[in-house]
Amino acid sequence: MGLEWKTRQRGPRAEESLEELGELAVSAGGAVSGKILQSRAAPEAATLVGQGKVQEIRNDVHAKAVDTVIFDHDLTPTQQRNLEKALGCKVIDRTQLILDIFASRARTREGRLQVELAQLTYRLPRLAGRGTEMSRLGGGIGTRGPGETQLETDRRRIARRIKKLEDELESVRTGRALHRQRRSAVPLATLALAGYTNAGKSTLFNRLTQAGVLADARMFATLDPTVRPLVLPSRRRVLVSDTVGFIRNLPTTLVKAFRATLEEVKEAALLLHVVDVSAPAAAEHTAHVRQVLAEIGAAEIPQLLVMNKIDRLPASEADWETLGRRLVEGGDAIAVSALTGVGIDRLLLRIDQLLPLDPIVRTTLKLPLSDGASLALLHECGRVIETRYSPEFYEVEAEIPESLQRRFTKLKQ
Repeated sequence: MGLEWKTRQRGPRAEESLEELGELAVSAGGAVSGKILQSRAAPEAATLVGQGKVQEIRNDVHAKAVDTVIFDHDLTPTQQRNLEKALGCKVIDRTQLILDIFASRARTREGRLQVELAQLTYRLPRLAGRGTEMSRLGGGIGTRGPGETQLETDRRRIARRIKKLEDELESVRTGRALHRQRRSAVPLATLALAGYTNAGKSTLFNRLTQAGVLADARMFATLDPTVRPLVLPSRRRVLVSDTVGFIRNLPTTLVKAFRATLEEVKEAALLLHVVDVSAPAAAEHTAHVRQVLAEIGAAEIPQLLVMNKIDRLPASEADWETLGRRLVEGGDAIAVSALTGVGIDRLLLRIDQLLPLDPIVRTTLKLPLSDGASLALLHECGRVIETRYSPEFYEVEAEIPESLQRRFTKLKQ
């Protein structure tokens, strides 16, 4: 069930969003039996849609034996309860559907923690009590009356669980920061794949790194981030990170819960923004991903637009330069097919050109005698010219990458 507001700019957005909702429902394991779109000046406070439309939906539910109605709009707890009572079936909104998909796709402990946190945050204001029959009476003066209701008990229990999940995810975030710090010890740049869901990021990730991660046509097939090495044409080694896909109206609870995962994007030296150029709404998808990147603080990271799925376009639309200018103003764009491998060589060359170079510098470092790990790192990543020892420290003259020199400078501070 979709809505279009008359007071806003008319266009294909409501229809496209409703089509996308159908794809999400299929990804969640459902079968779409029908779609309804209503145009209104303002939402109905009690049921979001008008009473006539509620009756129309009720007739369809009974005629087609539908067990769930999905609204392409966030429902308030009151609206959801009123609609379920009027329609006689389960009613969910877009946010709840996305959360359900995420819950079914999360595989790692981190992913499950993130999804559970988002679900509980969404569920907390939607708890409904069942009257005073579930109340717990106390004893003594001042405890007469209904006492503490089951609703209040549930709310407190969920609030405690949310706090526990936030603490666990904070430890995950700290662990990810340590992993990034260890990776920065060896000067390897990181690329992050970002883009709209189902744009082909995982297929491109597999094509670049031979990682073998799940690549599925369903939305949000990949939730848990994966990092793999990649050798560029210049023989430089870089790390490539595959991340969760974005979508319009992505629930804010999910953006907050997946903060630890999205920080991989913020730490990247270059973003590969993957877009499905065969999608009718490719330009809107591109703009939406840029908006989400800005919201998480990654707007200033250099981006390369990867126009994927060119194998699905007819030859008459193969003007990649014009298409690239239409999708991104003043930026770089490369046309590829991750499925067939067309354009991958050009993509690798362009990545090599855009990645910041890591020049070799000559430096002298004074290190404590107990720090043998740093000396081993200098031998591994650079060329040690001379080592001079004293009773308390040793002094090393070496030629090393500039990024490694910056790391040693930070350690001294």
